[in-house]
Amino acid sequence: MTETPNPHIIDADALTGEMHPIRRVVVSIGSNLGDRLDALQGAVNALADTPDVWLTSVSSVYETEPVGAPEGSKNYLNAVVLLDTTLPAHRLMERALTVEVAFDRERTDVRNAPRTLDIDLIQVGDRRANDDTLVLPHPRAAERGFVLVPWHELESDAVLLDHGPVAELLEKVDTTGVVKREDIALELP
Repeated sequence: MTETPNPHIIDADALTGEMHPIRRVVVSIGSNLGDRLDALQGAVNALADTPDVWLTSVSSVYETEPVGAPEGSKNYLNAVVLLDTTLPAHRLMERALTVEVAFDRERTDVRNAPRTLDIDLIQVGDRRANDDTLVLPHPRAAERGFVLVPWHELESDAVLLDHGPVAELLEKVDTTGVVKREDIALELP
């Protein structure tokens, strides 16, 4: 069982003495190419294997229609993972990109192109970022049923920074294409 650190404790680096706050992170994972479930489980496992990251929960798996994707794109499998970490947001983003590459994610110029694995940082504590490598909170999370539905499943009182309660955001988005898959599940390592 994954041990969850006390969110009120600040972790100190043993070598440098540098203090690192423990932050709650919301991560969205999705796949619509190849073995979709294997890719999602691989993402969960890789995140769990990351030093200074503690997975606390994973949502059900949802099959979702692609949003803004090229014609002919297949449905996604999506889930949300909650974790606690002392890693800086940019380092966590680097880790997510590395995991995507390990699952043969190919980046193209085509917006919302099909992908073997997509890992998005939705929210990292109360951290805000807006640069070439990271935007926090995720700029389109408030509009995405495939993020909001599984996140709400895990935390019914969740609040998306700068946007409001997830429950209220869900009332404003179309979730008809977000279907819970009762026949498959992800496991916390």
